[in-house]
Amino acid sequence: MSARASNSEDAEDIKGADDARIEEEKAGLDIDVVTYYESNAGRLVVDPAEARAEFGEAFANSLKLSQDGSKILWPQPSDDPEDPQNWSEFRKGVQLAIITLAAIVPDFDSGLGTASIFALATQFNTSTGEINNLTNNWSIFLLGWGGVFAVMTIRRYGRLPVLFWTQLIALGFLVGCTFAPNLKTFAAMRCLTAFFGTCPQVTGLYIVTDMYPFHLQARKLNIWTMGYLLSPFLSPFVFGFMVARASWRWVYGIGSMYGAVVLLLIVLFGEETMYDRRANIPKPVTRTDSAFLRKVKTLFGVTGARMAKFRPSWADVSLIWVQLTWRPHVFGILFFEAMLFGFSVGINGTNNIILKTPKQDGGYGFGQFAVAGCYGTPVVAVAIGELLGRYMNDSIMNLSIRRNNGVFKSESRLWSCYVAVTLYVVGMVLMGAAFQNHLTIAAFIIGWGLAEIATMVNTVAVLAYLNDSFPRLQGETSALLNLARILGGFSVTYFQVPWANKHGALQTFGCEAAVVAGLFLIIVPALQVKGQYFRHRYSL
Repeated sequence: MSARASNSEDAEDIKGADDARIEEEKAGLDIDVVTYYESNAGRLVVDPAEARAEFGEAFANSLKLSQDGSKILWPQPSDDPEDPQNWSEFRKGVQLAIITLAAIVPDFDSGLGTASIFALATQFNTSTGEINNLTNNWSIFLLGWGGVFAVMTIRRYGRLPVLFWTQLIALGFLVGCTFAPNLKTFAAMRCLTAFFGTCPQVTGLYIVTDMYPFHLQARKLNIWTMGYLLSPFLSPFVFGFMVARASWRWVYGIGSMYGAVVLLLIVLFGEETMYDRRANIPKPVTRTDSAFLRKVKTLFGVTGARMAKFRPSWADVSLIWVQLTWRPHVFGILFFEAMLFGFSVGINGTNNIILKTPKQDGGYGFGQFAVAGCYGTPVVAVAIGELLGRYMNDSIMNLSIRRNNGVFKSESRLWSCYVAVTLYVVGMVLMGAAFQNHLTIAAFIIGWGLAEIATMVNTVAVLAYLNDSFPRLQGETSALLNLARILGGFSVTYFQVPWANKHGALQTFGCEAAVVAGLFLIIVPALQVKGQYFRHRYSL
């Protein structure tokens, strides 16, 4: 009885808070159009007609709308042509393409070890398990912590210089992997490559929200997310054929060439998208400088260093992680995503081993070429997931806005998780059954494909939800999600293969699917029911 009364009181408090804010805005119209998008976390008035009802005719008529006039643009673009929200579609598209190609680099480099694992074991006279544990797993682990470091420096110095320097350093260490004379040197170089290289996997959310209005962000996030979900499978797929005929050093050499191409694109065409809309912050660009000099200063971080005194301090960027992580609508959804994404990270390394294991030992007994061909499965699956997510997220957003009388609420993003988890459970169980019962390879491929489609759809939904709920902290939420997926996945290869060998792959993959489904049932519906309350009480 008391719990029911408490829930009723919470609902009345939330409704009262919403009504009070609306009345205050109606009465005083003391609305800062610059900060409204950030201060109204998770609740945005999107329909112009609803804006007139909530804000009044005069204020609503001053708001800038999308080209078709159906949606209010959040954040509101300034009158400055250098505001990234005002850039041309081509200029925005170039930056999105660069950060997507860059997002491929970290996991692509990590996947080089998956493609070369047997060749590396032969080269360094050790087992594939030792190579996996010493190099693959620890390099994956450091991908997560490198993102936290990158976001802290981005908050101080800007997007472009941090992206440039981290990719330059990572490229140097990858070249070191190529020529490593022994296993210890190789392992150290791989780990350092991962730590510095992960920056694009947390910068993309910044860049998308810098350039695109709210109603287009999920669609663009699909493109960027596709890059880093695709990347761990690209290298085993592409270089699996090569390593059967050439030295593993060629694999790392060509990986270095790809990193160099991405770095060149950043140098030639990359632009700083960080734009502070507050009037008390001076513009970072000095118009007396030539365009070339401005570009050099921005790229190398000279401009960012000068602007750092106007931006959050080192104490602020260090403490924000503690302030953010414990909030219930952050911790819960990250824990769920960590398990779902984490198991798919582990599958990348596990499948390579199981597919090559001889049939008499419980595997498929495939050769290098056949294994490389199988890695085309998740590549295609991620592309399918991008198409599915793009249209599904837009449809859910538009339906949510209509149902809420022109107001968008961030919890609606989580409806995509229902589709994702269904596909994930079916895919994981089918994979386990295929391995254990030696079903046709088609069954395994379908199962793997379904699991990766689900990972793509769910990750975009969670990113969009966190972005909408914490619009001032895109980098932090992106880095925490990156860290969560890594912490959830880096240890999987330690136990997945031994577990499958001892109790069967169906039990292994079935239990992992059950964990994900259980967390989904506990967390996602609760956030949809109580998410508005969490936002009012715990948002930053």
